[in-house]
Amino acid sequence: MDTFTPIESLDRQALCRLDEIPDGGATAVDAHLPDGEESLILLRRGGEVRGYLNVCPHAGRRLDYAPGKFLLKNDTLTCAVHGATFNQGDGLCIAGPCRGEHLRAVAVQVEAGEVRLG
Repeated sequence: MDTFTPIESLDRQALCRLDEIPDGGATAVDAHLPDGEESLILLRRGGEVRGYLNVCPHAGRRLDYAPGKFLLKNDTLTCAVHGATFNQGDGLCIAGPCRGEHLRAVAVQVEAGEVRLG
């Protein structure tokens, strides 16, 4: 399964300002992707941000327990519905019903304090 949305298929739309994501935290934003509008998870570590579709590969449900609120602990992200636990760095499910599967990564970049599709 391809877990990365190619850069050339995306425009450079701004998603949010870097300072809108707590350092060590996450937020959800809506983005216009080639397949339509999608909710993304943006995870921040200092000046770096990783992006994933806000969809658990287990049941296709959103990962947040309330809009933009995620269960984060020790560099992991946990699905609020079924407890699948993912590495924040690579999106790999390390525990739960979809162990071994990945979150779908979306390329993002930080430019001049803005997080943009990359």
